[in-house]
Amino acid sequence: MIRIKNLGKTFTTADGIVIALENIDIAIEEGQFVSVVGPSGCGKSTLLMCVAGLIEASAGSVTVASTRVTGPFTQVGIVFQEALLLDWRTVLGNVLFQIEMRGLDPKAYESRARELLDRVGLGGFERKSPWELSGGMRQRVAICRALIHDPPLLLMDEPFGALDTLTRDQMNVDLLRLCAETGKTALFVTHSIAEAVFLSNRVLVMTPRPGRVIADLPIAFAGARRLSLRTTPQFAEQESRIYSIFRNIGVLRDE
Repeated sequence: MIRIKNLGKTFTTADGIVIALENIDIAIEEGQFVSVVGPSGCGKSTLLMCVAGLIEASAGSVTVASTRVTGPFTQVGIVFQEALLLDWRTVLGNVLFQIEMRGLDPKAYESRARELLDRVGLGGFERKSPWELSGGMRQRVAICRALIHDPPLLLMDEPFGALDTLTRDQMNVDLLRLCAETGKTALFVTHSIAEAVFLSNRVLVMTPRPGRVIADLPIAFAGARRLSLRTTPQFAEQESRIYSIFRNIGVLRDE
């Protein structure tokens, strides 16, 4: 689904050249849920934006579903850190806004929009305004908006970072279910190691800037992933692997 080869990204700033990404080489298969973890400023979001074609790579290439990404890639759904809903539109209107921007007929997608809202527990909220919703509910609307055109790929940039712990945990469960039901490939940026382990088939660990992928870890558990999984020794072992990497490269220090 995604092939990233020798990707590099540099920015020109008032203080000189900043190397954000260097020699990123990744292949992600269809249907995988892959999380990216790393310290602040390591280029996680930049990597995601390069895949979406919203930032032009300085070196290397990105290919999504056999298409070379050379500009904004339309067959993708993106969820940002903020829900970015339009306050003057209803919940249903916000989900359908992407359809309108694509020049498609919103009436033809209304039943799908309602189905997606039902799947994330927002059935009956179609006529509500964003300011009437909690933070978690607004992010659910944003996820539905990202999925309304049925893209094969879902890109998520710390979508739950501003939520309280309980809401974030529930959103993790809801996202897992939704991805399983729709068969989407997902690339997910997070600062939370526990979140990455819980959600993912693979976790990519990045170094401080210039960001490089220092580890590509498979994550596998027997049975369905429920919140109780986080209390098991198996979960702790997977978390420990990632923490050890960050200690070894000096991102985390115990003393």
